[in-house]
Amino acid sequence: MPDDERRPAGPSTLIRQVTAVVGRFVAASNATLLAETADGTRVVYKPIAGERPLWDFDPETLAWREVLAYEVAAALSWDIVPETVMGEGPYGPGSVQRYVEVDDDFDPVTLIQAADTRLWPMALLDVLINNADRKVGHVLGSEGRVFGVDHGLTFHTDDKLRTVLWAFSGMRAPRELLGDIEQLEARLDGELGAQVTETLGGSAFDSLRSRVRLFLDNPIHPEPPQDRPAVPWPPY
Repeated sequence: MPDDERRPAGPSTLIRQVTAVVGRFVAASNATLLAETADGTRVVYKPIAGERPLWDFDPETLAWREVLAYEVAAALSWDIVPETVMGEGPYGPGSVQRYVEVDDDFDPVTLIQAADTRLWPMALLDVLINNADRKVGHVLGSEGRVFGVDHGLTFHTDDKLRTVLWAFSGMRAPRELLGDIEQLEARLDGELGAQVTETLGGSAFDSLRSRVRLFLDNPIHPEPPQDRPAVPWPPY
């Protein structure tokens, strides 16, 4: 992974207070708002009050799952999830994520169909956090970089992986990324593991730690499941 896509885990620099809402992403299932913080930084604000109840995810946890997906990516030193924190705004507490301005010529479909190697970290992150909703539109390109967004449906204790990145199925993960996953495993014994347990419960933490260890024991991207949908609907 190129050095400019690596980032050590560290304290967030994103202001947590949303001061103005300037737009809304109308295609989103839950309230997803374009907003600004006090210093004028553009962010995506997802208030907990705007979360649609789901039968298989605990209520009022999607914002925390967004935050934890960022924290796991940071613990891996993978700069592929925009900085995300739990903050406050006009509609109460929610996740606050640094807004990514997408390149006009970016085509995620081309990258996905070609199994572009820049997508390996995102595909592995989805395996580790058990992402049930990796759609085409959740893959963004900005200034030549690739980012993943919309991680609310993650960290379930049941196998929920649904993704458009199955082109890596059966392939062994790049060696340099395995070292990063070993780093994540070590960090789960510290503050990160405590945060997962506090916000999502001990079972979610145990499942995360188990997925990390199982992948290190057999670092092959899984095949699509046959007993449930393998791709989110709609895929875009």
